[in-house]
Amino acid sequence: MSTRLSIMSFAHLHADFYATAIGELDDVELVGVWDDNPRRGEEAAAKYDTRFFPTVEELFAPENEIQGAIVTSENVHHKRDVLAAAEAGVDVLCEKPISVSVADARVMIDTCEDAGVQLMIAFPCRYSPTFRRLEEIIEGEELGEIVAIKSTNRGQNPGGWFNDPELAGGGTVIDHTVHVVDMIRTLLGEEVVKVYAEIDTVFKPDLPCDDAGVLTMNLEGGCVATLDASWSRPDNYPIWGDVTMTLIGTGGNATVDLFVEHIDTWHEDADTYLWEPYGHDANVGLIADFADSVETGAPVPITGTDGLKAMEVALGAYRSSENGEPVGLPLT
Repeated sequence: MSTRLSIMSFAHLHADFYATAIGELDDVELVGVWDDNPRRGEEAAAKYDTRFFPTVEELFAPENEIQGAIVTSENVHHKRDVLAAAEAGVDVLCEKPISVSVADARVMIDTCEDAGVQLMIAFPCRYSPTFRRLEEIIEGEELGEIVAIKSTNRGQNPGGWFNDPELAGGGTVIDHTVHVVDMIRTLLGEEVVKVYAEIDTVFKPDLPCDDAGVLTMNLEGGCVATLDASWSRPDNYPIWGDVTMTLIGTGGNATVDLFVEHIDTWHEDADTYLWEPYGHDANVGLIADFADSVETGAPVPITGTDGLKAMEVALGAYRSSENGEPVGLPLT
């Protein structure tokens, strides 16, 4: 029998990635879609040959036998949707960032624990073959002690609700910081204890949110990391596809590009170049692991606490930018 998954909202562009990933996996089925925007939900259900449910109650009705829910709503609605799934006794994969506040994230984590359901956070970068190889190099101590990291997560402005701080909880910094922070935490097994940030609206000055951010982070073991988390790429650049890291160790250096598997092509009938990915799809690995945890009860590999720790760095960066001073973590 297939593992029966659902998607709650297609507000986030990653919902399409996850629906496609489900279709590529054996023994995993997209049973249904719910969306508080009925037209969007109906279109998504038709696109992926599944059923649209107009209410959460109908989605989680016992006869549908939903085992897992993927929450890809606007950031501010993550808490609402995760709690609804938890109430129905359904395991959850929540899009990053886990939420828009520390208090909401803790409620989500505690509620899922009390309900006996698992909460996993969507950090697909962990499933990149490039990142997996970097993990092996770090674990083998080939680079010695990591003393500095320079990283980027840039792309074009995704538009829509991502530019609305009331729905997104910020702009580029909350959108792009969490992926890289999660990778750094995973590689080093350490927490960020201090963050300093310069954040502004530069590339599209009329935006109501930030689109440029540079962070400096201190980790508890002494490593210093920098991150350019900006929507600094032009409109003909992919929204998602510029995650790089350079690690400086006492025994060597390493530079990685998580999206190196792509081809830039030009066509006579196209206004600009086409960025065409090939090779491994990290989203398939993410969904496969979630489905396995749902089916077997194995602990999810990326926890709600992982999501909270990554989000705290982004929120600390905003506080630092406002105050002009470094901010200690965890936030109080």
